[in-house]
Amino acid sequence: MHIEPPNTRLGSFRDFAKHYLMIVLSILTALGLEAWIEHTHHARAAEEASQHIRTELLANLADIRKSIKTNEGLIAPLQHLDETLTVDIRDNLPAAAINQHIQAQKDAFRLSINWPTFASQSWDVAVANQSASWIDDARLRHYSRAYADLRETSDWVSHDGIALLDVPAMERLHTRVDLGAPVDPLEFISTVRQMLHTSMETQSHLHQLESHLLYALGKDADDDTAAGHAASP
Repeated sequence: MHIEPPNTRLGSFRDFAKHYLMIVLSILTALGLEAWIEHTHHARAAEEASQHIRTELLANLADIRKSIKTNEGLIAPLQHLDETLTVDIRDNLPAAAINQHIQAQKDAFRLSINWPTFASQSWDVAVANQSASWIDDARLRHYSRAYADLRETSDWVSHDGIALLDVPAMERLHTRVDLGAPVDPLEFISTVRQMLHTSMETQSHLHQLESHLLYALGKDADDDTAAGHAASP
C-alpha cells in the first residue's frame, strides 16, 4: 500500500488532523475493499465447489439406485430356489427328489451382486484447494458425512461383505451341481442362505447409502436427479 506524503506544510493541528483522518480513511477503505474482494472470491469458489460436489453426489445416488434395482432382479431367482428347497425339506421329500428340483433351478445357484463405483474427485479437489473450508458449515458437514459413508460402505464390501460365505463349500457344491452329481440338501440350502444373506446385507447397505445421500443433498435431491435424467441424451 502506497501513502502519499503531504506536499504542503501543515500549519496547524487541525490541518494535521484532517490529513491524518484522510490517511486513516484511505487505509480502511483499501482494507475493506481487499476484504470484500477476498470474500467474494471465497464465496464464488465455495459455490462452485458445492455445485460440483452436489452433482457428484447426485451421480452416486443415481448409481446406487440403479444397483439396487439390478440386484433385485439378480436376487429373485436365488430367493425362489431357497423357497422351493425349504418346502421340499419341510415336507420330508427324498433327497433324490430334492436334487431333481436343484438341477431344475441350478442356474439360480450363483452369487451375483451389482456394486457401483463411487466418484469422489470433486470432494478431493475441494479439500485440496481449500474451497471446501469456505462452504457453509452445515452443508459442509452433510457433504463430509456423505463421503465418509461412501468410503465406509465400500470398505465393508471389500473386507467384510463375504465374511459369512464358506467359499470353498460353495465352489464344491457348484462343481457337483454343474456335473449333475447329487448333493446333500441341508448343506446345499445352508450355502444358498449364506449367499442370500450376503446379497440382502449388500442391498441393506445400498439402501442406507441412498437415505444418507438424500439427507446430505436435501429435499430437492429427487427433483435434481429427475432433471439430470431428463437432460441426458
